[in-house]
Amino acid sequence: MATFSKLALSGSTNGRLIKVVATVTAGTIIHTAVAGVVDFDEIWIYAVNSDTAARKLTIEFGGVAAPDDLIEKTIPAEDGLLLIVPGFVLQNGLLVRAFAATANVVLIGGFVNRITA
Repeated sequence: MATFSKLALSGSTNGRLIKVVATVTAGTIIHTAVAGVVDFDEIWIYAVNSDTAARKLTIEFGGVAAPDDLIEKTIPAEDGLLLIVPGFVLQNGLLVRAFAATANVVLIGGFVNRITA
């Protein structure tokens, strides 16, 4: 029977928001998925833009190939948290990265439900 454990994103310090520093690929590391091909990480990512103008955010989900691995969303200015990744699963140590049109204004938060066999 599978078990679920709720975890902070691995790129987070003590569960705090992760500042998106990168403005091009490969982006700021948000999370490294569980190793191997048996267990899964169900990943939930939210973003907030602290700037006074809307900013484009690109999530590199498991790779950096365009368009295969990219999730793009314009994040409104000062509008609170916006759901970006709604529980997609990833495994095998693949990375989730992010870059934004402007450095240091978009912040990423969220959590992982680790599903182990």
